[in-house]
Amino acid sequence: MAKEGERQGAANKGKGKVEDVRELNGDAKNVKEEKAKANGKKDEEPQEEELSEEDQQLKSELEMLVERLKEQDTSLYRPALDAIKTFIKTSTSSMTAVPKPLKFLRPHYDELTALYEKWEAGPDKDSLADMLSVLGMTYGDEDKLETLKWRLLTTSEDLGSWGHEYIRHLALEIGQEYQNRLTEEKDFQDLTDLALSLVPYFLSHNAEADAVDLLSELEMIEEIPRFLDENTYSRVCLYMVSMVNLLTYPEDQQFLRTAHDIYIRYNKLAQAMVIAIRLNDIDLINKDFGATEDKALKKQLAFLVARQQIWLDLPEEEDQDLLDCLNNTHIPDHFKALAKELNILDPKMPEDIYKTHLESSRGAGLTNVDSARHNLASAFVNSFANAGFGNDKMMLVEGDKGPWVWKTKDDGMMSTTASMGMLLHRDVEEGLGKIDKFTYAQEDQIKAGALLAIGILNSGVRIDSDPALALLSDPDNLENKSVPMRVASIMGLGLSYAGSNKEELLDILLPIVEDVSLDMQLSAMAAVSLGLIFVGSSNHQVSEAIATTLMDEERQKHLKDKWTRFMALGLALLYFGKQEEVDVILDILKAVDHPMAKPTSVLASVCAWAGTGTVLKLQELLHICNEFIEEKEESKGDELVQSYAVLGLSLIAMGEEVGQDMILRQFGHLMHYGASNIRKAVPLAMGLISPSNPQMKVYDTLSRYSHDTDNDVAINAIFAMGLLGAGTNNARLAQLLRQLASYYHRDQNSLFMVRIAQGLLHMGKGTLTVNPFHTDRQVLSRVAAAGLLTVLVSMIDAKQFVLAEHHYLLYFLITAMYPRFLVTLDENLQPLTVNVRVGQAVDVVAQAGRPKTITGWQTQSTPVLLAYGERAELEDEEYISLSSTLEGLVILRKNPDWEASA
Repeated sequence: MAKEGERQGAANKGKGKVEDVRELNGDAKNVKEEKAKANGKKDEEPQEEELSEEDQQLKSELEMLVERLKEQDTSLYRPALDAIKTFIKTSTSSMTAVPKPLKFLRPHYDELTALYEKWEAGPDKDSLADMLSVLGMTYGDEDKLETLKWRLLTTSEDLGSWGHEYIRHLALEIGQEYQNRLTEEKDFQDLTDLALSLVPYFLSHNAEADAVDLLSELEMIEEIPRFLDENTYSRVCLYMVSMVNLLTYPEDQQFLRTAHDIYIRYNKLAQAMVIAIRLNDIDLINKDFGATEDKALKKQLAFLVARQQIWLDLPEEEDQDLLDCLNNTHIPDHFKALAKELNILDPKMPEDIYKTHLESSRGAGLTNVDSARHNLASAFVNSFANAGFGNDKMMLVEGDKGPWVWKTKDDGMMSTTASMGMLLHRDVEEGLGKIDKFTYAQEDQIKAGALLAIGILNSGVRIDSDPALALLSDPDNLENKSVPMRVASIMGLGLSYAGSNKEELLDILLPIVEDVSLDMQLSAMAAVSLGLIFVGSSNHQVSEAIATTLMDEERQKHLKDKWTRFMALGLALLYFGKQEEVDVILDILKAVDHPMAKPTSVLASVCAWAGTGTVLKLQELLHICNEFIEEKEESKGDELVQSYAVLGLSLIAMGEEVGQDMILRQFGHLMHYGASNIRKAVPLAMGLISPSNPQMKVYDTLSRYSHDTDNDVAINAIFAMGLLGAGTNNARLAQLLRQLASYYHRDQNSLFMVRIAQGLLHMGKGTLTVNPFHTDRQVLSRVAAAGLLTVLVSMIDAKQFVLAEHHYLLYFLITAMYPRFLVTLDENLQPLTVNVRVGQAVDVVAQAGRPKTITGWQTQSTPVLLAYGERAELEDEEYISLSSTLEGLVILRKNPDWEASA
């Protein structure tokens, strides 16, 4: 007994501090009661707090009513219960405190529960359970779920009269009990019935988020549409769609489909189409397309689909205007109209971007160390800076000097000629004429460049005559003796038809993948092109062909070839965004015994979960980065596994802002403690996590890494700085890159990369973006992300690819390049100038009332440029937008109810 007393004393000391705090918080009475219990003296001398006269009277009345319930006379029960309920419902204490009636009834809770057991079944017993359920909020033990227990014992329907806090508390307990019963495999029908009875209350009291959360917890979100009306559906859908990033598969798909059905019911086709695009469900997209006869709305839906580079096959009798919208053929005209508005039509020269006069004097005169290499860098810079404008002063020129291509040599000629495709991007009719003469050149490199230019020119645009297919699949080009010409034809097909799922290309490219006698470079490039063309389609013919080639014994000899990684990438791209569907291919890869099996499975896995922010996948990748690799000959595959895992962290986290911040912090640790193969991938991953979104915290870190003692890390950091600022003209980044140009004036490779980064920064003279997210950052473009990933995979070993003779791989960026404009059109697709407010987007999900969706706005007249994270709104209601977001090409309709103010 003595020991027991000592133990008790120790426990009391431990409690002391907590109690002191609680006493300060004003809950002194309860603490004193607990002290009394702990010391074994149950209320010997209850020291009650001072009550006001009014409170004392209330307490006495409640105690008297409780006494009545204990009497034998059953006729007293109903009036007493009604009186107690009235006291509770009419109590008006402050929001934060426990209502007085509940506080005074709390000591009688056990007596009342005992009464319930004694009473006979009937309306009185029901009414008592109803009251106990409310009382259980303040008395009950958290794990006992008293509120729910009593609620299930009563048939009372009038839940709403107890107020919002009670309903929320009940919803919380329903969620907990549901999980408990799932674990114990018990029936939960009574819980679902009760939950459904709470939903109308939430929806009618502006608590849409609570309704969605409750149904989500009980895994029955598909029930919500029947409770909605005109006033509540939009807020519910907004909350549901914003939740998707935080859900796991398959619940995320279920949420999107439910939101899609709600939008269709309320005839919001533009919003429904955005969700169908997110689901990548072609049947659903076609169905939405056919759901309206409104021609203008149909054109707007076509713009939304075309932005995602999904090629729909519509009947040939369709309106030509609609087909033009779907094929992206109008973009060059609108882009040039924007350039005219911004007064940036004049071509820029590389020198305008380098600004060598601002570089520090020691390196200014030495930047032309190797003139052919310097000229090649200038060709890239010129093509990035003037991309899409259709004019420049270096390549598309006639006269004495001739095009710039003659100032480069060997492989440089191919990339330089190909740059014309970038300059004339999407303007196919004019572009083919200008590129054509280069296809007759003597040099194979120039002919190869012309073929690649045709591929780049046609990227993201669709022409009925299919000129790219005719020219690039011509046996004279595709089966030429010259490897560069064959590579250019294969890569050109991949860029032209990215995301198109065009079946004809299977017959052309699959034999190249499967032919074991071919050079690995050709087979790998064919695999990447097929990956781009069928991105996110899990096409089994392509996946079988690539998997078989990887397992082929003849190929095993070549599998240490540097090009094998592109074979793996081609396979991974097929499962882009497919989530759990990738498991089939991962099981096959486990059975393959060779060094590239594991890197391939990591790549396939990260592509499948790209943009989902799935925490479990991020943890898996971090574990891979933590593994120690022994240095031996076979470890090249293992090194790639870790490099891909680092890129995967960005690819998965890029869709969700909290995840982005967490991963950026992890990159700091990986740079401190990682091996060299991890360290050189980290800068690339930092570029991938926010392309065309130059955040200061990111580029300052990259600026430090660009002076790293490991030259591979420095080169990748420089490239990442370019990717981060792509198309933004960010002045701080431009200054950092100029400093790097003079710092690395003697290092050819690093200087070449600085020039490329400068070109990217000034891409389209500051009017383009390579960020794969669009439509208010809701939709991830598979084609754009696939192009970015391809470039980054080649950059992991930059000195073997981009800095060697394969610099043309940088042109995979074209799939991600898109004007960051807002162009408003009338119903006949003619430009329409209106005033819009442009400001930083504000997250208004689940906020009460009608909050402003942008902040810090400026009024501008269209067309306008939108930076990352900006949103536009129409200034007045003269026009109605047919699109759900003001971004890209938007059709406006005159508002019939509009009356101009006098």
